[in-house]
Amino acid sequence: MPSVVAISGSPSADSRTARVVHHVLHRLTVGGDGADHIAVRDLPAQELLRGSVAHPVLGQALEAVARAEGVVVATPVYKASYSGLVKVFLDLLPQAGLAGKTVLPLVTGGSLAHMLAMDYALRPVLSALGARHVVPGAFLLDSAIERLGADACRVDPAAELRLLEAVDGFTRALTGREALTVTAGT
Repeated sequence: MPSVVAISGSPSADSRTARVVHHVLHRLTVGGDGADHIAVRDLPAQELLRGSVAHPVLGQALEAVARAEGVVVATPVYKASYSGLVKVFLDLLPQAGLAGKTVLPLVTGGSLAHMLAMDYALRPVLSALGARHVVPGAFLLDSAIERLGADACRVDPAAELRLLEAVDGFTRALTGREALTVTAGT
């Protein structure tokens, strides 16, 4: 499996979004490969807000993204968009910070009205950062995510199916088993 890093942007210490990331990373690393998880809430706040990319912790996080072939970007929806923490972190990436990478967007929200945030708010930013391929992501209602001990969760079966389809599509795109088609004239 190619190298993967996940970025989760919830400010909550008991985040459903971060739990879903752990759930997804477990599936992606079943074969023994590791994956990094950058919980933006755990990065040094002052340096993050100042854009101090020379700070060692921020530098390590940015280097993890630079090394990765695949990036999972997970966020809760706030005010009809992705979280400010995701925005602040993505702003630290160079203009082509996702160039050549396959990206899986994951979004959690309180109602179905938040579903469009993935396609109308998050996906354009990921594309603007040069992502080679932003695969179809998954939107999960908060009510479909049951918190379990530690960082674990149980996902409602219907939502789990959509999530696993998105993760499997991401895996296929990363490993080259999913041909990217380009239509003539586009």
